[in-house]
Amino acid sequence: MKSHPWDKDFLETYEFKENVPVHGLVDAEGLPVLTGIHGERVARYVLVMVRDPLCGYKEGALADTARKLTDVEVVGNSGMFETITGTYRNARLSIIVGGSGGPEAELALMDLFEHSEADTFIRVGGSGGVGFGVKPGDIVITHGCVRDEGLTAAYVPQSYPAVANIDVVTALQNAAVETGVRYHIGLTRSTDSDFVQFGRPAAGGFLPQHQRTALKQWARAGVLNGDRETAAILVLSSLYGKRAGSICSVADNVVTGDKFELGSGHVAAIDVALEGVAKLHDLDNQQELENKIQYKRRRNEEEVY
Repeated sequence: MKSHPWDKDFLETYEFKENVPVHGLVDAEGLPVLTGIHGERVARYVLVMVRDPLCGYKEGALADTARKLTDVEVVGNSGMFETITGTYRNARLSIIVGGSGGPEAELALMDLFEHSEADTFIRVGGSGGVGFGVKPGDIVITHGCVRDEGLTAAYVPQSYPAVANIDVVTALQNAAVETGVRYHIGLTRSTDSDFVQFGRPAAGGFLPQHQRTALKQWARAGVLNGDRETAAILVLSSLYGKRAGSICSVADNVVTGDKFELGSGHVAAIDVALEGVAKLHDLDNQQELENKIQYKRRRNEEEVY
């Protein structure tokens, strides 16, 4: 079991350490109950996806993406989350699929942080367009996220930024260029409400007064799209020293009036995410090789002196 480096001493004296599972709930076999993952079989790179009917999956997020991989194995299934590991262009990666929203992403990430060696997390999903130049079928690669949700506030103050890792952003951008999709890089806004907070009237046309101009304000502020998970994935990964990013397809744009198109651009978003992981894998291998060369050079220099 792992401890966050800042809180190792705290756990030793925590008042309720004998009463609550400070390292998460596990079953009789030692597997985390919420995800059921076999941590040793989870890859370094993880795509975090949602069972989202708006993305137009044929069989589901996991099955549709798994068809693009080889050597696929199930590494976790709790009923709430399903996780597989497979290979894409020599890069071993895992995909975890669950429900939507920041709290659901938190459940998945805490199990992955605690029980696996994964260090790179990419949110792959659908979103609603907000930016004036964003259209259905476009792809948005997030470099920063507006934390307009509640989950991350439980961890850090609102002044803490939600930013994507530069290597992840660059890899996704390069993959998008090679794939030839129409893409944007910029700000995403994460919310809890998919209705009133996103400028959509709830049942019966209910839309609180303070939400009626929100979308236009965020569009003017440069926000490109909105979702429910990106902020949680970026902030929690940053707090735990992990790399993270987000890539989302756009299905509509309430601000510009572009109507909803089921699954528009989502196959392309998955393809770009997979190509991005392959590029990260190559980058990491090259960096590891350079580190070994530099280490060997320093050792030789020390022996000389």
